[in-house]
Amino acid sequence: MSPKKKLFEQFARVAKSLSSPNRLELLETLAQGERSVDALAQATGMSVANTSHHLQILRDSGLAESRKEGLQVFYRLSDDQIPTLMGCISRVAEQHLAEVERIVREHFDSRDSLTPIGRDELLARAKRGETMVIDVRPATEYQAGHIPGAINIPVDELPLHLASLPQDQEIVAYCRGPYCMLAFEAVARLREAGYQARRLEDGFPEWKAESRPVDTGMAAPSA
Repeated sequence: MSPKKKLFEQFARVAKSLSSPNRLELLETLAQGERSVDALAQATGMSVANTSHHLQILRDSGLAESRKEGLQVFYRLSDDQIPTLMGCISRVAEQHLAEVERIVREHFDSRDSLTPIGRDELLARAKRGETMVIDVRPATEYQAGHIPGAINIPVDELPLHLASLPQDQEIVAYCRGPYCMLAFEAVARLREAGYQARRLEDGFPEWKAESRPVDTGMAAPSA
């Protein structure tokens, strides 16, 4: 077998590990930060045994890494570029699979027709003080990593913070990625309350994959 064919065999191992919706969901969840097997099972709605099985496949293909702490096993992505790989797959699917295009149109585009803000534009507007950035993911995901300056307001807590948000700034919400509904829901609630609001074009993993600045831990409360 030629060296090229041997390489293609190994590349196929990686591709095969991506051929499961459960494993893709696990990768999206791991892109928010390291998690235990139990936490990943809870986040994805799978049994612990099934979650562990899929995680071992991801580890064996080089997409995930693990460590043990006491009785708990924790997993993380092996490379920050993995969300970029997943983004390439989703863009090809959106452009060439009619069913994907239909799902995106009916369940995502229909919820928000306003063009999301890009990462470079967000940076520029935030530096000029024109935009407030909110991270609407759960606090544990925010603590693991977030866009610098972003305030953590989990979407289910948003009604409690509406009165403290600025009326003279556009509010940009982001969450786990382009198909995460948390930012869509946050923007809808903000607009209903009279705020100017938009979504970031994707989410935190894509931001981190571009080697942009990332903060960890909790920021000072917004209210």
